[in-house]
Amino acid sequence: MTMSPHEIQAYVLTYLEALDCQIMERSPAHVTVKLSPEADKALTNRPYYWGFVERVGVEPETMSFTFVFDPEAYQQITEAAEAKAKASQPVQTPPDAPKETILGRYFGITPSMPQLGPGRILREDVVYGSRRLQQIFAAAREGGAFVNLFEQAAKRQIRATSPAVYEPWLGVCFKVEFACDLKREELHFLGISLRSGEIIEKFGSKLSRRDLSPRLAENMHAQSPKISLADAGATLESHLTAHLSRLDYSWAEKAKERLQLELDVVDAYYEAVLREDMPEVTEVTEVTEVTEVTEVETVRPVLNRVRGILEPVPSDVEMAAESTIQQTQDDVDPEQEKAKQAVIDREAMKLQYENRRTEMIWQYEPKVKVTAISSGMFHLR
Repeated sequence: MTMSPHEIQAYVLTYLEALDCQIMERSPAHVTVKLSPEADKALTNRPYYWGFVERVGVEPETMSFTFVFDPEAYQQITEAAEAKAKASQPVQTPPDAPKETILGRYFGITPSMPQLGPGRILREDVVYGSRRLQQIFAAAREGGAFVNLFEQAAKRQIRATSPAVYEPWLGVCFKVEFACDLKREELHFLGISLRSGEIIEKFGSKLSRRDLSPRLAENMHAQSPKISLADAGATLESHLTAHLSRLDYSWAEKAKERLQLELDVVDAYYEAVLREDMPEVTEVTEVTEVTEVTEVETVRPVLNRVRGILEPVPSDVEMAAESTIQQTQDDVDPEQEKAKQAVIDREAMKLQYENRRTEMIWQYEPKVKVTAISSGMFHLR
């Protein structure tokens, strides 16, 4: 799935206009915009600045951006504008002797400093997959997860003597994913009246023909709902479940067949490996004989002629134990070590086999996932 520059521009402009941003310049390849406070908070990542503004109560200064949707076309437009500006300017003869400045006397030619402050306009390429476009997607998803909109009344209704009434509707946009080793997605925008319980499947087409605003229009009255939001949401879920149960699921049967083929291949490979003869491991048991000592052996002291003190001499029992340990280490069978390593490898192969089966089941097993991506209350006449 991808988006053309025209589609990206239409989406970004819709988002900016919804947040009351000021469009300063616009072309088929770019748009220059001064962000509104709400858009600046969502896109510029300046929490400390906005915390200061809210604490002090000063007038905020939002940032300005040039969002480029087609970099090549924008480059051509920029070069053409620069060439036209140069051609329209009269040729000026340079002065004979430029005026010497103090900075020029000591530091030579002073380079031009970058423009900073409120008048600065940053340029960003907003193409499919760019970080800024992903940020706009996330901000729109977070800000538009739930809305509360009112249909705007006609001018004659505003001047009418009796107010008109709104009928409350709950609209939910569901995303349905049909997934196996392939994937398909559908969007179902359903609406239900909180007064009568009527359900409209293509609720988006009903809303597209109406002028909606978050403000309650003058001389209008909003009716209280008879159905709670929880009951209305459960009714829409039941309606969507009944619709999905009537679909053709032959793709799921084919996916199960492909899954079984993949599992057969995995089983055939790993069972052949696991059936290989493994050498048996003989456990070496150390037998320790406990001998009761009836007499306490006296450690014979010996005189250390260098220090002039008496030091104990190791007894015969300790010397015999050390020789036994050394002999046991020398008698380790390499075949036994190889057999132990083979057992470890076998257990690792079993774990790999189980992980491979789990991966195949996750990839090929057919499943249907339903997610509510956005919802809202719509007061319609």
